[in-house]
Amino acid sequence: MNEWHIYLIRTRQGTLYTGISTDVLRRFNEHCEGKGAKYLRSRGPLTLVYQSKMGSRALATKAEHRIKKLQKKRKEQIISEQPEEVILLTFLRLLKPKASPPET
Repeated sequence: MNEWHIYLIRTRQGTLYTGISTDVLRRFNEHCEGKGAKYLRSRGPLTLVYQSKMGSRALATKAEHRIKKLQKKRKEQIISEQPEEVILLTFLRLLKPKASPPET
């Protein structure tokens, strides 16, 4: 089973594109060659600014949907902090943080 990843690409204009793939570098190269999403075809050069393993396609799709709904400021926060999978999923509220043990 292939593991799915989420990625963000920055365009020449500074806009951010979010996508999912099992092979981020292959998919990024397809975008750069104009074979990917129509949105990116005339917006190069493109820069891959973030990627994170998500595991299942279902989880990657949910994370993609949540990121696409974020304001640009929040997307920039993800890029600057480069969170690992668990932290990103918690940030997107797709994973509940572990509760602290009760004090005795």
